[in-house]
Amino acid sequence: MGKGINNPIAERVRKIPSSGIRRYFDLLTSMEGVISLGVGEPDVATPWHISEVGIYAVEKGYTMYTSNYGMIELRQELARHLRNRYGLDYDPNTELLITTGSSEALDLAMRAILNEGDEVVIPDPSYVAYMPCTLLAGGTVVPVPTCIENDFKVEAAEIEKRVTERSRAIVLGYPNNPTGAVMDKSALTPIAEVARRHGLIVISDEIYDRLVYGVEHTCVAALPDMQERTILLGGFSKSYAMTGWRIGYAAAPAEIIEAMMTIHQYAMMCAPAMGQMAAIEALRDGEDALQGMLTNYDRRRRMIVKGLNDIGLACFDPKGAFYAFPSIRSTGLTSEEFAEKLLMEEKVAVIPGSAFGACGEGYVRCCYAVALPDIEKALERMKRFVGRHQA
Repeated sequence: MGKGINNPIAERVRKIPSSGIRRYFDLLTSMEGVISLGVGEPDVATPWHISEVGIYAVEKGYTMYTSNYGMIELRQELARHLRNRYGLDYDPNTELLITTGSSEALDLAMRAILNEGDEVVIPDPSYVAYMPCTLLAGGTVVPVPTCIENDFKVEAAEIEKRVTERSRAIVLGYPNNPTGAVMDKSALTPIAEVARRHGLIVISDEIYDRLVYGVEHTCVAALPDMQERTILLGGFSKSYAMTGWRIGYAAAPAEIIEAMMTIHQYAMMCAPAMGQMAAIEALRDGEDALQGMLTNYDRRRRMIVKGLNDIGLACFDPKGAFYAFPSIRSTGLTSEEFAEKLLMEEKVAVIPGSAFGACGEGYVRCCYAVALPDIEKALERMKRFVGRHQA
């Protein structure tokens, strides 16, 4: 009989906790009548004219590999988009990479720039993938606390306190998942100065850049002298309701893009051709549909924030993405207890804030990319729940 395998799982994988979000998705599949405020994606189908282009691509046989960098037509459209929107000048041949969603772009960025033990400064709370991608690339996570008193904005002084000789990068994800916080130019400028002063790379996840309400999004790469040290991540999932198409991108200096592409060509080869063609259509003619979705999200945003505050769950005014992040401290429950009991007792799904970092404890994430009647019903159920569980 052969010898058994000792410790078959790599140590760095063992260190990664299971997703706090995935657990609730798994619970949802076994329950009926649940109103889900948990899934972070648009509740509408991809606009038909975008889907039609993808369908046409399949019908006409555009189902082959593309360039590892992505279709040149898409990169050219993307370069035009970034130039027109943010005044950025990226060479579509060498400074843009099309990826299988922005999550792959994040993974590639980490693996391309990190050496073993390099430190990555990450605001807390933040998107669940930032920490695992850092660890899988051999890096060390250095969390920077944010708080509701400052609308969950990360401060330059708090970042600089945590910079050491091993610091390599700062991750910024604004508009923020899970809080809905945004960072304006006045808040981002001193962070850019910290990055320049210490020779750090900024990985700026701007997947929600088009989903802002009453404010203007500031692109980190467009700040003075920042394009040369920023890896800009974006995609089509949120703005164009294209989550399942899996099309994202990275924009960065050619040397970094080349390194990311080297990993991408072996791990993924290329993003789906039909998805890339649909993305071209989104950039060319998707603005009206995007603005329509944005108007609907804003209406839902105002309803859910008011409703949460009215039932005693203090919620600051989120200016971006499609999440509200109310405090549940008045109930005396932990984030996990609140989310689990709310699901079991009232069949409303939310995500514990602790899934996004230690500073998320005492909060839950509510996604309002949900029909207005469902938001109304969810608030009614949550009101009953909070009434029973007030501390």
